[in-house]
Amino acid sequence: MALPAAAGALIVLLAWLAGPGLLGIGHDVLGAPVQAEVTKPAPCGQADAKETVRFTTAGKVHEGTLDGCGHGKGERVEVAVPEALPDQGAVAVTVADTSMGAADARRPLGLALLVFACFSGGMFAYLWLSIPLRPKAAKVS
Repeated sequence: MALPAAAGALIVLLAWLAGPGLLGIGHDVLGAPVQAEVTKPAPCGQADAKETVRFTTAGKVHEGTLDGCGHGKGERVEVAVPEALPDQGAVAVTVADTSMGAADARRPLGLALLVFACFSGGMFAYLWLSIPLRPKAAKVS
C-alpha cells in the first residue's frame, strides 16, 4: 500500500512543480492596457477583419491594428499594447480583456483530478495485488 501511495504523491508533487503549463494552462502577459480610439472600423462580414486604432502611450501617439470587427468609428476600446513599441509603423494590439488559454481557476481543478486519478490507480493496483489467487476445485462426478 505504501508504494502506490508514494508513487501517487510523487506524481502530484512533480505536477505541482511543473507549473500550469503541464495542465494546459498558460497565462501570457499581453502588455499594458491602454485606451484606444477606432479610426478605421472593419465590418464583420469579411474574413481576417482588422481595425485600425490610435492610442497614446509614453506621450507619443501610435497607430495599431486590432484583430476584430464591429466597432464604430471613434469608439473607445481598451487594448493591450506590447512593451516594446516601434518608432514608426502600425503596432499589432489585442483587446485588453482577452487572453489565450484558460482561467487560473482551472489549475486547482486539474490538480484535484490528477490526485483523484492517482488515488484511484493506486487503490486498483493494491486491490489487484491483494486478491489471493486460489485455483478452483475441480468437480468430481
